[in-house]
Amino acid sequence: MGEPLGLLQVTVIRGKKLVIRDFKSSDPYVIVKLGNESAKTKVINNCLNPVWDEELSFTLKDPAAVLSLEVFDKDRFKADDKMGHATLSLQPLISVARLRHIVRVSSGETTLRKVLPDSDNCVSRESTISCIDGEVVQSVWLKLCAVESGEIELKIKLIDPPGTK
Repeated sequence: MGEPLGLLQVTVIRGKKLVIRDFKSSDPYVIVKLGNESAKTKVINNCLNPVWDEELSFTLKDPAAVLSLEVFDKDRFKADDKMGHATLSLQPLISVARLRHIVRVSSGETTLRKVLPDSDNCVSRESTISCIDGEVVQSVWLKLCAVESGEIELKIKLIDPPGTK
């Protein structure tokens, strides 16, 4: 866990079927964490299917890293309500990044791996990890845990550290 493995760009695209935490709706935002780093999206008022389309950046240092996210309902006069959480192992993404260097995929779009929903992840439907013009990208829907419903769509891009080929 010393040298950075790359820059991880996490785009929080949207939420779907989030739970109601206020009278008729919620004011959701997402906190994404990787290791000791965390970042937060803006609050979307009165929406159960919000679109954030916000890019958050992290330094990836651990090859066994797990990305975690929590969704909250912003409240004005009391503590924010929890709207669920999810985790995603980054190990498949890191493996594809290494494979890309071995097979020398650099242009066009090539799907190199699929991640299926199972008990070890919060993936809600099949997710692909592709090499798109030399960049490793994963598009994924995560099912929120500890709530009745809700999913979050992410696009995750792993960018090599400077000076790496």
